[in-house]
Amino acid sequence: MKRFFRANGAHRRIEGWPLVFTILTVVAILVGTVVEFAPIFLVGGAVQPLATLEPYTPLELAGRDVYIAEGCNNCHSQQVRPFQDEVMRYGPYSVAEEEVYETPHLWGSKRTGPDLARLGGKYPHLWHVRHMDNPRSTSPNSIMPPYPHMLTKPLDLDAIPGKMRGLRRLGIPYTDAQIAGASQSAQAQAREIAAEVESQGGPGQLADREITAVVAYLQRLGVDRARALDPDLDRAEPDVEAHEVEEVYDTMLDPGDEPPLLEPPVSEVPNPTTNLAP
Repeated sequence: MKRFFRANGAHRRIEGWPLVFTILTVVAILVGTVVEFAPIFLVGGAVQPLATLEPYTPLELAGRDVYIAEGCNNCHSQQVRPFQDEVMRYGPYSVAEEEVYETPHLWGSKRTGPDLARLGGKYPHLWHVRHMDNPRSTSPNSIMPPYPHMLTKPLDLDAIPGKMRGLRRLGIPYTDAQIAGASQSAQAQAREIAAEVESQGGPGQLADREITAVVAYLQRLGVDRARALDPDLDRAEPDVEAHEVEEVYDTMLDPGDEPPLLEPPVSEVPNPTTNLAP
């Protein structure tokens, strides 16, 4: 080795042969590429989905596309790591079985904002609408930019059936009936969400706007994993924290209104009953 790496070693001879050096470099890159990518193809089908895992609905799929298009995944991760502090803050840690139908994955590597893997069911629909319109209205210390155009931009559902067919080729189990009825299904879910937003004191006429699809997507995050742990759960986290309740009250209640009792109970300590059990 000393002879190879010395000032006039054998590597100098190889570097003096440009064609040979280029070929060896390309071979090294190709070997590294195969080593990196081969497991991805060989492991296909090795990870089975959670028994409670369902593919995204057409409206949730549309909301996910808006989420990606707006760059939300640049500031928010969707991966709770198996560390006690993260489990205490966000809820059950992420497992491969809940990510089987994620294409592309949105794990992320940066948290300018909080992780969203366990966001589903944490806040009412109206909270999300107001948070997107003006993040400071729900979270005073937020540095997130506003997205008011989501409340006015029409939702395009024309591409969803084709997208579902493409995802089915990648292994996501959409049926012919689901694909054929994608637009009608999305519109029905959108009307339900828009009606609930309006009943909570929010703006009307949102059923055909992008915000409704985004709300549908955000409210789904982590719910399948939670139901795998407890079939009766309709939210991604088993409890709520005091600051989260304050944000909901600020959004939902008028001054002087009596706060209702919440179920599940409020805890001052983040997720005190949560442990690292799968």
